[in-house]
Amino acid sequence: MPSVINIRPTRLEYIRTKRRIIVAKKGLKLLKLKRQALILEFFNASKTVAALRSGLQAELVKGYQAIRMSEMLAGAMRLENEAMKIPQLNKLEITPKNVMGVRIPKIEGGKNSQALTEHLLELPPSINEAIKAFHNVHKMVLDVAEKETTLRKLLLEIEKTKRKSNAIENVFIPRLQAAIKFIIFRLDEMERDTFMMLKTVKRKMGEREQESLKQKEKEIVA
Repeated sequence: MPSVINIRPTRLEYIRTKRRIIVAKKGLKLLKLKRQALILEFFNASKTVAALRSGLQAELVKGYQAIRMSEMLAGAMRLENEAMKIPQLNKLEITPKNVMGVRIPKIEGGKNSQALTEHLLELPPSINEAIKAFHNVHKMVLDVAEKETTLRKLLLEIEKTKRKSNAIENVFIPRLQAAIKFIIFRLDEMERDTFMMLKTVKRKMGEREQESLKQKEKEIVA
């Protein structure tokens, strides 16, 4: 935004500046609406994360209990050997999704493969339960990671939107309003100067006409 001193005090510039103020106010309103929607989305996501973390903690306790039970029933050596034979889970795929203009990663994959399902059928129930418990932990960790990433990205977008709206509301619009005042002041000043100049010209023309009439009267008398 140019300084007020550099603004041309013309009616065209006045109209342009008024239009810019209208557009800026509309943009400010949209930014505030977007920020409110992002804050609502942030709180919804934070509640989801809190619930997931609580469930993850409970699932971890269940998993460690299952490991201790399988160690007692099948032995630590058997448990370790079977753990080394577990087939890998499916690869993770991260695809972005759009939430209020924010690109958020969507984590997919990491599920049981057919080989893992067949492997579980051959294991003792105690080891089977331990593997299933930590498979659930793996899935919940992915969910927590996805939601916490969503929270961070939403928070960054909220802060960015807040900075933009503050800049428009507290800097950009006041500068345009100051420019409007300056243009009105200069136009009024120019109008007064023009009026005084026309008044002076009219007075001088009247004086010249009077002098011309007096000169003609003298010529007639002579």
